[in-house]
Amino acid sequence: MPFSTDLMHELNALLRFDPDSGQQGLKVHKTAGDEVIAAMKRLHAKGLVTQADGGYLTPLGREAASHAQALTGLLTAGVAAQVGA
Repeated sequence: MPFSTDLMHELNALLRFDPDSGQQGLKVHKTAGDEVIAAMKRLHAKGLVTQADGGYLTPLGREAASHAQALTGLLTAGVAAQVGA
């Protein structure tokens, strides 16, 4: 199943967090793009962040953000390896 546009926005939002820090939160301002605001609301509804406008990652959110970063790293390394080959 391919990533939907909404899921891509949620993954991008998760990548803005530091999953190793429980002290670093994010605040999505009302001037942010509609897709960013909606993605953060969906992450809150899924129990991944503490507030509808960001806040902090929940334990599940830290796990999700960590996986998102790992996947991004794997895909980026794969692209770099192919370009260098």
